[in-house]
Amino acid sequence: MQNYEHVLVALRRVIRATDLHSKRLSKNAGLTGPQLLIMRTIRDLGEVTIGTIADKVSLSQATVTTILDRLEHRQLVYRVRSTQDKRKVHAHLTESGADLLSRAPNPLQEDFIQKFQSLHEWEQNMILASIQRVANMMDADDIDASPVLDVGPMLKDDGWKEKT
Repeated sequence: MQNYEHVLVALRRVIRATDLHSKRLSKNAGLTGPQLLIMRTIRDLGEVTIGTIADKVSLSQATVTTILDRLEHRQLVYRVRSTQDKRKVHAHLTESGADLLSRAPNPLQEDFIQKFQSLHEWEQNMILASIQRVANMMDADDIDASPVLDVGPMLKDDGWKEKT
């Protein structure tokens, strides 16, 4: 097998692992990766504004609002306008949301981050440079992406969008 074939197989494995995890998350918890991250952020930070959530999960406020709309429709979160500053809206988990979250698998990137951070700095830098080069070779430099490992349709209301 040629080296480029090994690279393509490795890329396919990464894509496949992401796909399988996404399907498991959807099947077991009925959530997408971005929905899970938003719910975990709400749980971890308590009373939190949409802007803070957006910053923590690296998504736009509009995308977070859309995802919160879906989660609120499913009665997994609720929003309350601040009594001190009427411009601010805080998101909270419902009891059902907290229960679902406790049973949901960890986001794929969480395990990756833990393993990546255990590497020596030179190994981290080598991986980063290689992956950036691969993205460049695939003409993917201008594709907008957040650090959330998830696959599926790239629809705005699923927390993903392609830069046009």
